[in-house]
Amino acid sequence: MSSSSSLHLGSWAHTCCSISTRSISISPNRFTVTWRNHAASQKSRTIRTISAVGVRELEEETQKKQQMGFNFKSYMVEKANSVHQALDEAVSLKEPLKIHEAMRYSLLAGGKRVRPALCIAACELVGGEESLAMPAACAVEMIHTMSLIHDDLPCMDNDDLRRGKPTNHKVYGEDVAVLAGDALLALAFEHVANATKGVSPARVVRAIGELARVIGTEGLVAGQVVDIQSEGRDVGEVGIEQLEYIHLHKTAALLEGSVVMGAIVGGGGDEEVERLRRYATCVGLLFQVVDDILDVTKSSEELGKTAGKDLLADKVTYPKVMGLEKARVFAEDLNREAKLQLLGFDGERAAPLLALADYIALRQN
Repeated sequence: MSSSSSLHLGSWAHTCCSISTRSISISPNRFTVTWRNHAASQKSRTIRTISAVGVRELEEETQKKQQMGFNFKSYMVEKANSVHQALDEAVSLKEPLKIHEAMRYSLLAGGKRVRPALCIAACELVGGEESLAMPAACAVEMIHTMSLIHDDLPCMDNDDLRRGKPTNHKVYGEDVAVLAGDALLALAFEHVANATKGVSPARVVRAIGELARVIGTEGLVAGQVVDIQSEGRDVGEVGIEQLEYIHLHKTAALLEGSVVMGAIVGGGGDEEVERLRRYATCVGLLFQVVDDILDVTKSSEELGKTAGKDLLADKVTYPKVMGLEKARVFAEDLNREAKLQLLGFDGERAAPLLALADYIALRQN
């Protein structure tokens, strides 16, 4: 990417209807995210620039995390087990058996549980406990699973493999797969509303509103539609701005919602919530950039899903637009910017989110 390149990341609807616009500008030694909050001010405000000072602060924070002996692998295993147990209880095997079997087949198939972990970590960062965030964490995993079931359908990406197993429609048929996704979507909202305990009704409603926004026409659905419309078009027709629109909505929005919901139910203040929103935006886009890189560099066995499917579908991806090496540099910059949003929080509580950013950046499947 050239030193003068600027990636405009579109508009974002915030809680309480405040709208923020952001742009990312990258040069060899500088990475700046500018956020404009139209509800609060018409003036552009640079939140953080990665300079020599910023990098030094970040390195000190990372060293503190290591000195405290934080074990990321153990943390993720613990959270994944807790989430799996909660999901197992939330979707029991009952009549009609076939639909519940289909829901459980995809929901309990494993996976990294990154979104629930982000939700819980954000809750704990602002002083909450895991139990407060668990219903929200389960809800985002239900919706993520719904999106995978529907994404794999013949009318969408037409995929046969997911998490190393046959996709839902290959096992239960297209009709049941559609309904299983629909049922998980409905259950997600019911679960947050009914299972969240120890959180004020106002915060529960706010969290539900956040979840609805990030999966609708301001989030996942919007990104999916534009992604479908972009298939088969060349890079010159689609361009970097449309590519980023797709992935800020299709991928990053649900990761953002995971973090923000956790911060809300954990009792975070408005400033803390918005800082974590910025963290999640960078992490969400990072997730997709890395996903695009892995799609062209790993095998199906390594990924647990069909490799090279974006290339076969003639989709516009970051390696296709930027080239592989520049996509990798972009991923590194997004990782650093995400971490900088955590400076000033308690170092021990921030350790999981710092490590999660690295995990997303360095994952191999």
